[in-house]
Amino acid sequence: MRQFNPHAERTARSIQAWQILVGMAMNRQTVTYLGLSVLMFKKPAAGVLDETLGNIAYYCNEHGLPALTSIVVGKTRGTPGQDIPIDLTVVDREREKVYKYGLSPVWKTPS
Repeated sequence: MRQFNPHAERTARSIQAWQILVGMAMNRQTVTYLGLSVLMFKKPAAGVLDETLGNIAYYCNEHGLPALTSIVVGKTRGTPGQDIPIDLTVVDREREKVYKYGLSPVWKTPS
């Protein structure tokens, strides 16, 4: 299995996060920012995912995909962060779209 360099560029980090999130979507899971940072960096890494998740959010938006970042939530509030471009009034509906989409074999790693 390919290991990611802890000092990888943001693009590589976005692809890594994409792969993790697609796997979680296929299992109808959410993940906290802390949990995702531990999966990606092997340690808590507060405040480093904003650009990575922003890349994913914009990619989904540009390609008509459900907002994959809707499954990443704050541990106390249970919703995506304020900097993630998603309407919080419809976040649960968007999360269900992600889960439904995750059941089909169409998620692809962005190229």
